[in-house]
Amino acid sequence: MNNTTQPGKWQDNVALERYRLISPLLDETLDIAKKLKLREKTAERSGISVRSLYRYEKSYLDDGFEGLKPRSRQNAQSSRLPKNFPSLMEECIQLKREVPLRSASQIIMILEMEGKVAPGVLKRSTIQKHLHRAGFSKAQMKKMVLASQSSSCRWWKPHRMMLAEADIKYGPKLPIGKNGKLIQTYLVVIIDNHSRYVIGSGFFDNMEAQIVEDTYRKTILAHGKMEAVQHDNGGQFVATQLQNTFSRLGIRLIRCKVFSPQAKGAVEVFNRFVNAFSAEAEAKHVKTLVELNHYWDTWLEMYYHKKPHEGLADYYRNLGVDVPPGSITPEQEWNRDSRPLVFLDVNVVAEAFLHHETRKVNNAGCISFRNRDYDVGSPLSGREVEIAYDPQSAEELAVSCEGMIPFTARPVAIGEFCAPKPMVPSTLLPTEPETSRFLDSLETKRKEMQKARADAISFGRFRKE
Repeated sequence: MNNTTQPGKWQDNVALERYRLISPLLDETLDIAKKLKLREKTAERSGISVRSLYRYEKSYLDDGFEGLKPRSRQNAQSSRLPKNFPSLMEECIQLKREVPLRSASQIIMILEMEGKVAPGVLKRSTIQKHLHRAGFSKAQMKKMVLASQSSSCRWWKPHRMMLAEADIKYGPKLPIGKNGKLIQTYLVVIIDNHSRYVIGSGFFDNMEAQIVEDTYRKTILAHGKMEAVQHDNGGQFVATQLQNTFSRLGIRLIRCKVFSPQAKGAVEVFNRFVNAFSAEAEAKHVKTLVELNHYWDTWLEMYYHKKPHEGLADYYRNLGVDVPPGSITPEQEWNRDSRPLVFLDVNVVAEAFLHHETRKVNNAGCISFRNRDYDVGSPLSGREVEIAYDPQSAEELAVSCEGMIPFTARPVAIGEFCAPKPMVPSTLLPTEPETSRFLDSLETKRKEMQKARADAISFGRFRKE
């Protein structure tokens, strides 16, 4: 018997079955002996006890057909619970609403200390079960709190590159480790909120912050600058370097609330769609990261971007715009948008994504960076310099020091012979003096003091005789 098909349906079926069993026993012409014998035969044939048949007859005679329906377990109250249990549950719900973090044990303790229930009557499991039924369990209240902090309405930006959403998703494991060890891959994806067009993505073999920076740099160079970006609070997205980069480029950073994945629904829905590609990549037996990214680009270009997007169709229907047959694809929506793309100079983008650190120059005129020595010149020995570098390629460092024009430093190359003596700037070289300005100054000072003593008035000759 399926008791969960429709509310109340199963109770009617049970009542009909019980009435079918007792209907012969309801004949008033039967005497007591015949009714007793018929009841025993019915019980033996149906596998129900005689006592149950007695109970069915009495329920029907007292309450009619409704008396044969079984009571709903949800509304039934155990005989072991106190008679005032409904009022106690109201108190429990009120205590839970006052402080949602209160546990069932604390609620029971409060009721016992207030004298509303005797110690040991209420059990933690019982309170938890009834709080869950009433919609006040810990998980249910957490959902209500989160729902009250954010809007559940769908939203959609009207033009491309007004908002980009980014996220990191686990990819397939590849045998790219030592001795063919399987290494987890990670997909960084940046999607345009309006068109749902993937403007930047790529698989990596690590989860360092640089993979997000690299993806954003390629995206901005290829598609221009977006007005704002939206991230969760993952370590790769809250890095100081990424925030500095967005500030230099004039891109507004929006952080999602904690435990609110629906805030960036576009990329979250797309991440579920990526599972289809992961299955195909495993079927293809992809072995290398280069191969994985190649098929990923193919999958985006030939499948996802050309696949009709129901979300786009719903967006335009909501605006009262007729949607063409076959709906709209992300590629079509990206290309048809009238909002112009804003491209930045390559040097400006490169400068914004550079990392900056401080180093002290040693006595040999070198600085150490990533276990390598870079020659910056002996004139800077003992001074602190600021270096700017590309985290993806550190073959050249941009070095700047106060009072000097920035220059490029390269790793020290150890050759067969020593390097030529470095040229010292002429401004730092000693000059041949014409005279000693220090001694000249002392001589001038001495003459001034002697003249002052000579001009002084002596009162010795005016003493009384």
